Amino acid sequence: MPDDMTWTHRPLAYKPPEIDTSIAHSARVYDYILGGKDNYPSDREAADQMLAGWPNLRISMRENRKFMHRAVQYLAEQGIDQFLDIGTGIPTSPNLHEIAQGVIPGARVVYVDNDPIVLAHAGARLTGTPEGRIAYIHADMNDPDAILRAPELTDTLDLDRPVALSIIAVLQFVLDDQKAYDLVKHYLQLLPPGSFLAMSTVTTDSSPKPIGTVVAEYTKRGMPARNRTKVEVQPFFDGLQLVEPGVTLVHKWRPAGTEKDVKDSDVAMYGGVALKP
Repeated sequence: MPDDMTWTHRPLAYKPPEIDTSIAHSARVYDYILGGKDNYPSDREAADQMLAGWPNLRISMRENRKFMHRAVQYLAEQGIDQFLDIGTGIPTSPNLHEIAQGVIPGARVVYVDNDPIVLAHAGARLTGTPEGRIAYIHADMNDPDAILRAPELTDTLDLDRPVALSIIAVLQFVLDDQKAYDLVKHYLQLLPPGSFLAMSTVTTDSSPKPIGTVVAEYTKRGMPARNRTKVEVQPFFDGLQLVEPGVTLVHKWRPAGTEKDVKDSDVAMYGGVALKP
C-alpha cells in the first residue's frame, strides 16, 4: 500500500439515490441539531419538532459526538492506527481521522455511508495528514462482506493487523435486535484478534417520556428507530473484553472535562469500547 495520504471513493454495488430534500434524513437532522449547515427545511422542521419534545436532545447528540472523540483518542493511544467507521454521517470537524491522526499521523481510516449527502461532501472534507490515508466507500452497512472486500478498504487497511470498528449512533436504525447483534458480530468476525469495537446507540432508560417523543418523531417522518435498554445493548459486546467503565451512558465513558457536569437525564445514548481477544 502506498504511504502517501490519498482519498478514494467508489460506489460499492450501490446506485446512489437522488437527494430528496423534501423528506427529512437522519444524518441531516443530526447535522442541524449539532449546528451544521448541510441540511434543508424538512430536516430543520423535523429537528425543531424533536427539540420541542425534548430540548436536551442537542446535549445528548453533542455528548455522543464527544464520546466518539474520546474513544478514538483512547484507541489511538493504545497503538491502533487503522479505523473502519460505519455510518459516517455528514463530515463535521473534528472527524474521526482528525482525532486518530492527531495521535498517530500515519493512521488510516475508511469511512462507510450510503447517504448521498455524505458522498457529496466526503471528497472535500475528508482530508488528513501526508503520512496517513483516508478512503470513503458509498455502500450499505448491511453487507459487511462486500465492504471488507472493497478495493478502497483493502488498499487502505491491512486486515492482518488490528482494526478499530466504529459504529456510532446508527444501530438504532436497525430495528430487529437479532439482526443488529448479528451485523456487529459479522463485522468483528472479519477483523483480526486485537481489533476493537467502539459503538453507541439510543436508549430511553435515562429519560423515558421525553426521549420517547424524539423516537416517535423519527418514526413519524419515515426514519423508524429502536431504542434499547442497557440489558439490550450489552449483547453487542458478547465475546469481547470491555474497556472500563463498560457499557454506560456516553458522557460517563472516561469523561475528560465538562462531561462530568452533564445530567444522566440529558443523555439518550449508551456507548462502550471493547477488545476482540
